[in-house]
Amino acid sequence: MADVKTIRSAAGTRSAAIDEGLRTHMNKVYGTMSVGMLITFAAAWALSGLAVSATPTEYQIGANEYLTGLGYALYASPLKWVVMFAPLAFVFGLSAGINRMSAATAQVVFYLFAAVMGISISSIFLVFTGYSIAQVFLITAIAFAGLSIWGYTTKKDISAWGSFLIMGVIGLIVASIVNIWMASPALMFAISAIGVLIFAGLTAYDTQKIKTDYLAHAQHGDAEWLGKSVIMGALNLYLDFINMFMFMLQLFGNRE
Repeated sequence: MADVKTIRSAAGTRSAAIDEGLRTHMNKVYGTMSVGMLITFAAAWALSGLAVSATPTEYQIGANEYLTGLGYALYASPLKWVVMFAPLAFVFGLSAGINRMSAATAQVVFYLFAAVMGISISSIFLVFTGYSIAQVFLITAIAFAGLSIWGYTTKKDISAWGSFLIMGVIGLIVASIVNIWMASPALMFAISAIGVLIFAGLTAYDTQKIKTDYLAHAQHGDAEWLGKSVIMGALNLYLDFINMFMFMLQLFGNRE
């Protein structure tokens, strides 16, 4: 009987340690993601201030609004394509190279990516009103929190969603590239509406995957893996939030 009690006590202790470790792990993921978000919006806001000048120039974009030289380079010259696709290159580079990086290096690359993403989306401050940006951001944050909590707490296995959602993301990318030339408002509306649904699903899916990956590796105590797992988890949730925010802004944002 004593042996049985000892075994049960040890099992309970291990379970409590894993639960505490999971909470710590998830807090690190959300903390890293939050820092990335702050960097992104700081970079976007700073660049938007430099992109509009009250001084008349040849780069007029509206009544009493003119692009500065930097604004023209970012939004009207061929450099805009580099700015547009640079975040995608960072994502592929970080995902492919993280196994060769230290956890500290991966974190620095993630923060650099967040800054580049801020540069890439800085034009939202030229297109949409500041109030609507703040309003849509708040709505996105509430929706993201609810979806992530559900993904963390649900007993339902939603791992089967993964392949379907990734195919949906690929379809969105293709449709968005095609619409650059078509410039169809109806197609843009459809892309935005479907995009919100796909990244809402990915928020729950990625949250559950972070949790299950941790539980699968928790007993090994691999500190380096845990550090990199934090970065990749933060990256996935960051991308879910940013994309959901951008698609919702297209749907509900008030334009200047």
